[in-house]
Amino acid sequence: MDQGTRLGVWKIGEQEGFFRTRVNISPEIHHPHKRLQHFAGRYLLLELFPDFPVPEIRIMDSRKPYLQCNSFHFSISHCQDYVAAIVSKTRPVGIDIEAIQPKIEKVSHKFLGPAEQAFIDPLQGLAHKTVCWSAKEAVYKWYGLGGVDFKEHMQLEPFLFHPAGFISCNFNRLDTIARLYLQYYVMESEEGMVLAWTAN
Repeated sequence: MDQGTRLGVWKIGEQEGFFRTRVNISPEIHHPHKRLQHFAGRYLLLELFPDFPVPEIRIMDSRKPYLQCNSFHFSISHCQDYVAAIVSKTRPVGIDIEAIQPKIEKVSHKFLGPAEQAFIDPLQGLAHKTVCWSAKEAVYKWYGLGGVDFKEHMQLEPFLFHPAGFISCNFNRLDTIARLYLQYYVMESEEGMVLAWTAN
């Protein structure tokens, strides 16, 4: 990543009051844990760039948060007690944090094509597929406009499963054709979390 791009992960152990000292969120979010996740995400943006204009965040119809002034490009992801964020002054970004859970296996046919299924490590199948899912989620957030078919519009190049690595993704949609480069990291935690991001 360049000097104008920063990434962070926060494990939430604080109460809502801790985050309220610096940020606020939409009053429409009622679920206590979702509220904590949203508070932590916006707090993390300020940890990465203290001058980030959090009150100016708006939400697209596709649910992507953005700034009208475009002074920063950013992406936030929540999963369980973790929040991840990536912020760039220069380029669109996307990030995803995901738990390694059996449900990924059950829906893998919906987001992986035959060529992608073929390179999955049979000894690390669930973790490998979770990395693929997380990578495609990061690309989805990078694009930001919704209406993306994870199997049709995104194809991952073959990659060996390691605790950390790089992935190439071909994004093909009528309005956007791009080759994206991602990084991923399998976090050493009890929860078994995967982090993937792109800052093309």
